[in-house]
Amino acid sequence: MSDRKEEKTVRRMRPCPICSKLSTQEDYPFCSDRCAKVDLNRWFSEGYTIPVVETDDIDENNLPDE
Repeated sequence: MSDRKEEKTVRRMRPCPICSKLSTQEDYPFCSDRCAKVDLNRWFSEGYTIPVVETDDIDENNLPDE
């Protein structure tokens, strides 16, 4: 085993995706534990869903000929 200390990667500070304050090393990419939990709650409550338009019910006979 080597005696080298593990080097932590130093991440640059960037705006928190929840409140736009600068992020911290401990809670990256968030500024605090609170903002991290707000984001996690949005995932659990399906706040980050992408709307889908279903087209299975379209009758292809009524489409114009090319």
